[in-house]
Amino acid sequence: MGVVSASHVNLAIEGGFAQLCHGKASTLRQMFRGDWQIYYSPRTDISKGKPLQAFTAIGQVTDNGAYKHQVSESFVPFRRDIRYIPCREVKIALLLNQLTFTRGNRNWGFTFRRGHFEIGDEDFMTIVTSMLDGEEQAYPILN
Repeated sequence: MGVVSASHVNLAIEGGFAQLCHGKASTLRQMFRGDWQIYYSPRTDISKGKPLQAFTAIGQVTDNGAYKHQVSESFVPFRRDIRYIPCREVKIALLLNQLTFTRGNRNWGFTFRRGHFEIGDEDFMTIVTSMLDGEEQAYPILN
């Protein structure tokens, strides 16, 4: 699970990459080729965006390691190549009682403050099924 504003998720989808935790390499190095990444977006934009609290993208790691990408003279974040699949945005409120990492937890948002964390297979499938709106059969690797 990666926590990124929706506007940055859109840039990642357009560019076919993942960039997490302000471009730190350590979080990306925890991922391996073939791993799946779900993005959760707390806001529409990083600083002054409107609250969103939704799962916004699903993708699979396609490269063999993190690499540097120069965005500007002063910002050179690490990235991973990701193949995104078409999906719909799903508000987390619809799934709070179904996910093991949020169920019964009034402070569920605290988990997302880490910026990147691993979820179990059951939670992954619950989120993916809702984001694909029952179309998960189109992606046999998810089954």
